[in-house]
Amino acid sequence: MSFPSTEVLNQVYGESAAAAKVRLEELRSRYEELFGAADLAYFTAPGRTEIIGNHTDHNGGKILAASITMDTICAAAPNGTSMVNIASEGYPMVSLDISKLGEVPHCQGTPSLLAGMIESTIERGYAVNGFNATVSSEVIPAAGVSSSASFEMLVCAIINGLFNDNAIDVATFALIGRYAENVWWEKASGLLDQMACAVGGTILLDFSHGVNFERVDFAYDELGCELVLVNTGKGHADLSAEYSAVPDEMHAVAKALGVSNLCESSEQELLEKLDEVRASVGSDRAIMRALHFFEECARVDEAAKALAAGDRARMLTLIDESGSSSWRWLQNAYVADVASEQPIPLALALTELYLKKIGGGACRLHGGGFAGVIMCAVPKESAASYVELMSRTFGESNVYLTNIRATGACQLAC
Repeated sequence: MSFPSTEVLNQVYGESAAAAKVRLEELRSRYEELFGAADLAYFTAPGRTEIIGNHTDHNGGKILAASITMDTICAAAPNGTSMVNIASEGYPMVSLDISKLGEVPHCQGTPSLLAGMIESTIERGYAVNGFNATVSSEVIPAAGVSSSASFEMLVCAIINGLFNDNAIDVATFALIGRYAENVWWEKASGLLDQMACAVGGTILLDFSHGVNFERVDFAYDELGCELVLVNTGKGHADLSAEYSAVPDEMHAVAKALGVSNLCESSEQELLEKLDEVRASVGSDRAIMRALHFFEECARVDEAAKALAAGDRARMLTLIDESGSSSWRWLQNAYVADVASEQPIPLALALTELYLKKIGGGACRLHGGGFAGVIMCAVPKESAASYVELMSRTFGESNVYLTNIRATGACQLAC
C-alpha cells in the first residue's frame, strides 16, 4: 500500500485533486503523530444528494439519488490487535474492542454505530480485525447530506479493503449501515443514504424486492445548472422521533391495507378504501404521507423515462414537484410542535422567489427534513448571486456549491 497516485486522485476528484492530496497528506501526518509509522491505505466515501424520492425507501419505494463531491476520507492500517481506534478530526478518539461488542451501549453516537457495523459484518461471515484510522470529513454533519451514512460506508470500505480483499459488495455495505442505525441507534432508517454514498454517480433505486439499483446518466451540468446546498442552521441530532414517525405512519396505512409496505399496495386501492383506512389509522397526516409515497414513486418512474428519452429538462419540473409534495403532503419541512421555527420553509420561500425572478432552476427540501438542508439547481450564470442571497440569511459558511461525483465508497488504490 502507498499514497494514491495523481492519476487516481484526478479520476476521483477532478479539478479538486490537488486539495484532496493535501487533505490526505494531513491525515497521514496525523496518523503518524497518533499511532506511529505504518503502511497506510486510504479510503473515501461521499455524501449524497437526493434528486427525487423523499422518504420512500423504508416502504419499498423508488428513489433517484447521487453521490456528491463532498466526502469523508481516512488513512488506515491494521494494528494486529482486537482494538479499533478511529480519530475523526474535531471529535474525541473512538476506541472499542471487537471481542467485547456486548459491552458497548446502544444509542451513544459513534461508538454504537461502529459496534453495530462490526457486529453486522461479522454476522455476515466477513473478517474484521483491529485497525487504526484518522478521518476527516467535508460532509455537512446532521444536515441531510448523509454525514452518518458517509462515515458508515467509509468504515465498510476500510474493513473491505484491509481484511476482505474487497469482496463485500456495495449493497451489503448499505445493509450493514442500516443494521447499525436500526438496531444500535434505534433509528428507523431505510437504505437510500447508504446506497447513494456507497455506489457513486447517479443511481435509480428500487427497494420493492430487496436492494436493486442501476446507474443512470444524469448530472446537473447537463442542464446548465450548479447544485447548491443551503444548510438552514438547525441540525438533525434531536429529531429521531420526527423521522421515525414518517415510516411508522406509512406502515400503519400499509397495515390497514393488509400489506407490510406501501409498495405492495397502490394509490388507487388507498383511495377506494380511504374511509376504512382513515378510521383504522386515525391520522389524516398518515394518509397524506402515504399519498406522497405513491406520487413520489410515480415521479421517479417518470424521471427514468425522461432520462431514457433524453428529456433532461423535464427533471427540473419533477424536482420542484417532489419538493412541493414533501412540504405539503409528507409534511417534513418543520416540526409541528415548534411551528415558530421554520428555517427550511423560509429558505425554500426565498429560493422560490429568486428562481421566479430569474425564470429558471428548481429547488426542494433535501434529505430527512424537519431541519437541515435544501437544495437548489440554479442556472450557472445565476449561481453566484444565489449564493450571495442565501449567505446573507444563513451565513456564507452554510452555502455550498457541490456536484455529482462518479466514485462511491472505495479504497484510493494506486
